[in-house]
Amino acid sequence: MFITIDVIIKKMYNSIDNKGGKQMNLPNKLTIFRIILVPIMVIIAMLNINGEVLGIPLKFLIVNLIFIIASITDQLDGHIARKTNQITNFGKFADPLADKILVLAAMLILVEFTKLPAWIPIIVIAREFIVSGYRLIAVEKGGKVIAASIWGKLKTVTQMIAIILAFLDVNSFGAFFNSNLSGVALVLNIAVTTFMVISVIATIFSGYDYLKNGKEFFKDM
Repeated sequence: MFITIDVIIKKMYNSIDNKGGKQMNLPNKLTIFRIILVPIMVIIAMLNINGEVLGIPLKFLIVNLIFIIASITDQLDGHIARKTNQITNFGKFADPLADKILVLAAMLILVEFTKLPAWIPIIVIAREFIVSGYRLIAVEKGGKVIAASIWGKLKTVTQMIAIILAFLDVNSFGAFFNSNLSGVALVLNIAVTTFMVISVIATIFSGYDYLKNGKEFFKDM
């Protein structure tokens, strides 16, 4: 399956950015690596892996490690591309797509194991549809795509932190409201819930920013 995914991505790269037969650069390789990590992460989450470490299921620790590695590649590919002037059309297309796939896959795993309420990824998905629709209209009308605002950056950081902590938390989102948690379990659950709520608020406001700043594209509606 992973070979098939790799082949599909390489064909996409060839059609978008490799018409001259150039070899794929390092940032794009990191982006592809991040995409390939997603199905591995999902499959491991679905496997019946026994064992715990400090009370945390072993498979959640493995999934979390994969998510952290993928998140690091997210920071690396953009940094390397800008620093070495290796920004490509494929990178512009695949990098944000890989980020969305990674975050949503991790959130849906947490929903599957009742560690996260479904309304959170639903809001994230709705925001991504709105932003993607805006970008399509902006490109079609020759407008300039709005750069990520402070809300967008806050969304990204808090989502990553919240997801990493959520895989370490044996309790569900907001469990401290109606459970007698104490010590590390209480602190961890409060941290997960707080960062996740902040990420949702930032998600909503960043989506609103796109609509507000791009309202000229909708004047003919």
